[in-house]
Amino acid sequence: MDYNTDREKLTLSEYGRNIQNMVNHALTIENRADRQRCAETIVSIMRHMFPSVSQRPDATQVLWDHLARMAHYKLDIDYPVKIAEEAETMAKPEPLAYPMTHIRYRHYGHLVEDLIGKISDMEEGDRKERLIELTANQMRKDLFYWNKDGLKEERIASDIDRYTKGKVHMELGKYRFAATVPNNNFPKAVSTKKTRGKK
Repeated sequence: MDYNTDREKLTLSEYGRNIQNMVNHALTIENRADRQRCAETIVSIMRHMFPSVSQRPDATQVLWDHLARMAHYKLDIDYPVKIAEEAETMAKPEPLAYPMTHIRYRHYGHLVEDLIGKISDMEEGDRKERLIELTANQMRKDLFYWNKDGLKEERIASDIDRYTKGKVHMELGKYRFAATVPNNNFPKAVSTKKTRGKK
């Protein structure tokens, strides 16, 4: 039995083993003109396999780059585009640095913390009052999805006071909180089971 696990690992598995076999065959063709025609036929088949690639402005570049990769950059033909270097295509990107921002209350997230920090530095006025109200409502939503039992407006006011080290005091009677309810707007499933009616 011939198992895929015993075969050579595919360079680009999305094209399948048949395309890889075609590429391997092209490498064995001695006549350059025949080898060129074979490569062009392979790319044409690859293009038809993935019509969405053809819609890309760099479709030709991508397909010929893929052919070169599957041939391990050993296919001696006249490429219609400048093929990317092997080191360039095989290079691994630098790992992204994970943000290590300290979040005091993780259920609110750092965006709410940043917003409260800006509020504490704002001048008194209607704009500041409106921003406090919007932020408090966002905090209410966060609390609702994190712990419904802890959903108390007094807690929100207390957390804002702690965040701002006493710079912002939220008078609960002064602000309007939006109602927070779970998303139960999905329609109920309708049963398709037929019931017998009485004659």
